[in-house]
Amino acid sequence: MAIASGIDLRAQEAPPADFVIGPEDVLSIVFWRDKDMTTQVTVRPDGKISLPLLDEVQAAGLTPADLRARLVEDSKKFFGNPNVTVVVQTINSRKVFITGQVGKPGPYVIVAPTTVLQLIAMAGGLKDFADSKNITIVRKEKGRTASFRFNYKDIRKNLTQNIELKPGDTVVVP
Repeated sequence: MAIASGIDLRAQEAPPADFVIGPEDVLSIVFWRDKDMTTQVTVRPDGKISLPLLDEVQAAGLTPADLRARLVEDSKKFFGNPNVTVVVQTINSRKVFITGQVGKPGPYVIVAPTTVLQLIAMAGGLKDFADSKNITIVRKEKGRTASFRFNYKDIRKNLTQNIELKPGDTVVVP
């Protein structure tokens, strides 16, 4: 499921199993028996969160469990046996982008596996004058930019081009 704004997880049970915290995600940090330390934070663009006593803590790139372990360790100098819970409230960091000749271009948050065809459908489909044979997926991995072609007209003959999108991908529909 993807929508243009963040995915609010309060109605869901948990983030995806492979979820890694990223910028713009909203987290609740709960310190049991310490209301002054308990807070809701948004991960900043630099990947850090600010917490009372602990100051700045790197959150992006960690799983919620990894962040919890780091917070427990960092807070031991202030509390004897800290009990910390990290709850992902809203996922905003897992965005893919679609631009060009589609009904609703823009960013879409993905929390479940999403293919190119599914994203095009979520974006309102192709417009009448879209060049459906020359759609491009742009992906940045390990400092390099890669592109993949997608031919909407050829989808029945070539299903392998309907790749699963990764956060940060951009689909360009000329």
